[in-house]
Amino acid sequence: MHILAIDQGTTSSRAILFNEKLEKISVGQLAFKQYYPNAAWVEHDPEEIWKSTLLSIFECIDNSGSSVDDIDCIGITNQRETTILWDKRTGEAIHPAIVWQDRRTADLCNQLKEAGYGEGIQERTGLILDAYFSATKIQYILNEVPEARSLAQEGHLAFGTVDSWLVWKLTGGKVHATDVTNASRTMLYNINELKWDESLLDLFDIPASILPEVFDSSAHVGNTDPDLLGNSIPICSMIGDQQSALFGQGCFNEGDVKNTYGTGCFIMLNTGESMIHSRHNMLSTLAWKIGDECKYAIEGSVFVAGAVVQWLIDELGLFSNLEDMLASVHEVQDTDGVVFVPALTGLAAPYWDPSARGTLLGITRGTKKGHIAAAALEGIVFQVNDVLQSMKKDLGRDIPSMKVDGGISVNKALMQFQANISNMDIEKPIYQESTALGAAMLAGLARGIWDRKTLADLLQIDERLSPTYSEEERAEKTNAWKKAVNRALEWA
Repeated sequence: MHILAIDQGTTSSRAILFNEKLEKISVGQLAFKQYYPNAAWVEHDPEEIWKSTLLSIFECIDNSGSSVDDIDCIGITNQRETTILWDKRTGEAIHPAIVWQDRRTADLCNQLKEAGYGEGIQERTGLILDAYFSATKIQYILNEVPEARSLAQEGHLAFGTVDSWLVWKLTGGKVHATDVTNASRTMLYNINELKWDESLLDLFDIPASILPEVFDSSAHVGNTDPDLLGNSIPICSMIGDQQSALFGQGCFNEGDVKNTYGTGCFIMLNTGESMIHSRHNMLSTLAWKIGDECKYAIEGSVFVAGAVVQWLIDELGLFSNLEDMLASVHEVQDTDGVVFVPALTGLAAPYWDPSARGTLLGITRGTKKGHIAAAALEGIVFQVNDVLQSMKKDLGRDIPSMKVDGGISVNKALMQFQANISNMDIEKPIYQESTALGAAMLAGLARGIWDRKTLADLLQIDERLSPTYSEEERAEKTNAWKKAVNRALEWA
C-alpha cells in the first residue's frame, strides 16, 4: 500500500511515494522556469506547473518499481498564495500565475492601509495587509485581463491557489476545491467563522462565483480522472506547504514550532485551538482542520532564504553551483565583518517593509566571495531569529526547541549557527521530507491507514544541536545585524 504525495513548490514539482511506515519508496522531481517580467514581479506558467507535476508523478511511479494500482490515495501540498485564474470551459489560465513573491500590488496595499482597512483585514483573516497574499493578485488579473470580469459574470472563471489548479487538472475539471489552510492565505477567508468573507470580497471587488469550495485538510475531495494515470485514485488531503510541514514534523501540540528552509523560510508555531492575534507583526493562520479539530498557528515568513543562494549562483554568477559556494565558505574563517541583508523582494516578518532592499555592508579590499557567501547564509539565520524572538513575545514564554527541514537544514554548521543565535535546541527529524510527509500523513488519516498515535510513534528526531555561544557573542552578532537591517529599511 502506497500513498502518493504531490509537493508542488516554487521552483520545482515533486512526487513522493511513501509506504505505511512513512518510508520513502521513490521520488520524481522536475524544475520549471521562473519568469521576472518586471522589477519585483515573479510569474510561473500554470501549464508548466501542471506538466511538471504530472511528469514527476510518472517518474516517481516508474522509479518505484510498482504500478499505479498500488497507490491507495493522494495528498497534495503546495506553494501558497500563488494565484491562478482559468476558464472552466477550456481549463486554460487567462494570465500567468502570480507568485507569492511578487510585489506588483504593493502600492495598492499601501493605499488600503492608508485608508484604514488594515486592522479590519487582520481581525478577519489573521493576515497583515500585504501584496504577499492572493486577494490583490486576483484583483490585478481581473482588472488587467480584458475579458476576465465578463467571464466571471458568465460563470466561466475559476480562481485557485496551486492546490485548486492541480485538483482541477487531476480530476479532469470535475472538482474546484481548496482546503482551509490555503483559503486562509488568500486574505479573503474569515478564519474565525471558517468561510469566505463577503465584506472582503466587496472590498477587493472579487466575485464569489470564482471561488473554490473549501474542504478540511484531511478529507476525500474527489478522484483522479482514470484516463490520466490509468486508475481512479482518491485525493484525500490538500494543505499549504508550511502547514503540511508543521504536521509532518509532528508539531501536534501547542507551543511546537518548526522552520522550513526553502526558497523562503517559514516559521510556524502551533497555538492550539485558540487564535493568537500577534502584537509583533506575526501572521495568525489556520494550521489544519481535521473533522471537528481545528488548530491555529502564528507564522513568520522570510521572503528570501534559499533564493539568495540561487541569486548568487544564477544571477551574479559568483559560483557554479551550491557545492562550489559551500567550498568557498569553507575557505574563510568567518564573514570578516561582512553583513548581508537579503531583502531582495523586501522584508517580511516582523518588519513587513516592501521597500526594503538587499544590503551588503562591511566590504573591504580584503573581502573575498567566500565572505559574501558566508554572510548570505548567516543572513538567513538572522532573519529566522528575528521571527523567533517575536514569536516568543507573542507566546509569553520561551521556546526551547525548533524542528527544522528543507534544503539548507542539511548544512550542520548553519544549523549550529541557528542554535547559537536563537539560543535554542535545533532538532532535525529522521524524515527530511516533512512537507510531502505531512500531505501523505493527512491523506492516510482520511483513508484510515493510521491514527494520530501511530503517526506520533513513527516520527523521531535524528539529531539535536544545542547552543554554544555566550550571551556576549550572541549580542555582538545580533547587534551588527540590527544595524544592517536599519540601513536596508525604506530604501526604495
